Formats: sequence, C-alpha cells, structure tokens
Amino acid sequence: MKLLIIEDERKLSDSIVAYLGGEKYLCEQASTFDEAKMKVGMYDYDCILLDLMLPGGNGLDILREIRRRHNPAGVIIVSAKDSLDDKVKGLEIGADDYLAKPFHLAELSMRIYAVIRRREFSANNILRDNGIEIDLLDKSVKVNGVAVTLTKSEYELLLFFIGNKNRVVSKSAMAEHLSGEMADMMDSHDFVYTHIKNLKAKLSVAGCKDCIRNVYGMGYKWTEP
Repeated sequence: MKLLIIEDERKLSDSIVAYLGGEKYLCEQASTFDEAKMKVGMYDYDCILLDLMLPGGNGLDILREIRRRHNPAGVIIVSAKDSLDDKVKGLEIGADDYLAKPFHLAELSMRIYAVIRRREFSANNILRDNGIEIDLLDKSVKVNGVAVTLTKSEYELLLFFIGNKNRVVSKSAMAEHLSGEMADMMDSHDFVYTHIKNLKAKLSVAGCKDCIRNVYGMGYKWTEP
C-alpha cells in the first residue's frame, strides 16, 4: 500500500515514515503546498495524510483538488488545528477521517488501515477471491486453506491485482505502485515481471492457476480461472 505524507514538520514526517515503513507501507513525503499538489496530480496513492497548515497554501485546497479529480485515495487530515470548523469543513470536502496532533503512531496506523479497508475492500478484514484468503491485518495469505509465504512486493502485487480485478494493469502502473515516484527514474520496469513470475509460481503450486493473465502489449489482468 502506498501512502503520501503531506507534512511540513520534517521530524514528525520522518517519524511517521519510519513507523509506517515498519508496517510495510511504501511512504512518500511532501512538505510544501506546491510539492503536495504536484504529487497528488502525478501519482496514485492508497491513502494521503494531509496537514492543513502548509508553506505556500492551505491543505484544504489540496483536498479540493484531490476530490475534483475524482481521485479515490483515502484522505486523513492530520493537523494541530483541532477546531470543529476545520474538522467539519474537511469532512464536507471529502476527507475520510481527522486526527488531531499530538497523536500516537499506533492509532494513526489503525486509522490508515481502516480507511484503506473501507475504501478498497468493503470494510472486510478478510479478503477472499479464487480460493485465496488474505488476512489484511496479519498480512498473511492462504490458498485453499494452505499458507503461502509471499515477499512484501509479491503481497502488494496480489492486493493490487485483486483491487483491480478484471482490469488490465500496465507494467508502469505496477512499478509505480511498488516503488512510488522512484519508478520515473528507472530505465526499465523489468523487475515487475520478476515479481509477477514469482507470484504466479507460488500461487500455482498452491492450486491457484491462471489467475494472472498477460494481455499482450498492454499489461496483466486478474481474472477468474
């Protein structure tokens, strides 16, 4: 899962990244209004943590831009401005949650999880598809009741495929999902093929065959076997 932390307090932003990185989230940062606006316009995120007081502008304007683009990312406002007006305004514009500073990082992590689960997986902790059972809290995977050990990248790809079921997903979209903005600086996205090959092999051995299909010249698609 890929997150964007929009926060101008660098120490706080870095501590959030360190903690959520340990929770296996891919985190990117923006510290100014202009940088944040650029990133939400160029990249896709599963959840965005949004401070309201930013150098160069108001975080609520970033939120308006996100929703104007019909961007499906979850948004959690994280701000010291703990006034009722700010909270109501943010929720009216389209924020999913509001967390006042100071806060515990463990609580922030659970808020993020709740927003992603609600938006992408119909509020379920257990995701089932094609004989696959994914425990979103434990980040564990079973196929036909048998545990399958996946790497972080393979697990993220599996969720990405299921979340985009029956849609063709390009290799560049998968590269961005796995590596974030670093994907723009890569000469090749061949590493994506390696992860797909390994994921398909592990699922196939466990009894889930032909779920990931190559669509020639376009990308890959998760389908019913």
